[in-house]
Amino acid sequence: MQNSFTEENYLKIIHALSGREGLEVSTNALAESTATRAASVTDMLRKLAEKGLINYKKYQGVTLTETGERVAISVIRKHRLWEVFLVEKLGFGWDEVHDIAEELEHIPSDILVEKLDAFLGHPRFDPHGDPIPDAKGNLLEPDYRVLTDVQVGEKVLMMGVLDHAPSFLQHLDRSGITLGCVLEVREINEYDKSAAVQINGEQTLFISLEVSKNLLVQRR
Repeated sequence: MQNSFTEENYLKIIHALSGREGLEVSTNALAESTATRAASVTDMLRKLAEKGLINYKKYQGVTLTETGERVAISVIRKHRLWEVFLVEKLGFGWDEVHDIAEELEHIPSDILVEKLDAFLGHPRFDPHGDPIPDAKGNLLEPDYRVLTDVQVGEKVLMMGVLDHAPSFLQHLDRSGITLGCVLEVREINEYDKSAAVQINGEQTLFISLEVSKNLLVQRR
């Protein structure tokens, strides 16, 4: 049975909110993430439970079933592959592709997805540094840190972002912060925790705490 766009989006959101540990997700958390009334969320959860996609009891948290997990991972795989295609093959900026990929991720064609993956050379990460699940649904969980955990004098590689908002990505572009660049924390302001960061051994700029906590990095 084919799932609707809305149903797939709910599964994807539950997957994201449950995290690596597969924690239970509350109705209120789903309502906030989907900007939907709690009553409407409850109706959708009943539908997903009837399809065997989630474990749900009223007034308790929600978790994905094995089937629901497979559907969520499949949607994530399609979304991230399409983002790679849009950036690498069509020349879109990394700040422009999320909404388009949100539409393309619901195309119900396994053959299309596998041909797209092969055409792109089986990429492991999307343009934002997020890992792409493989054809078997295996999802790599990189051991990244946020920049706020980096000590003064430490050099790290910029590997991804937690915030995918176009305004945030555009801000990074203007600052010269891109995936793969080398960041060295030179100073941390005691007052507001903003940081002086040197980029690729050249320019140094101050970035706010809000920016730092949304940059995923890895030891160089």
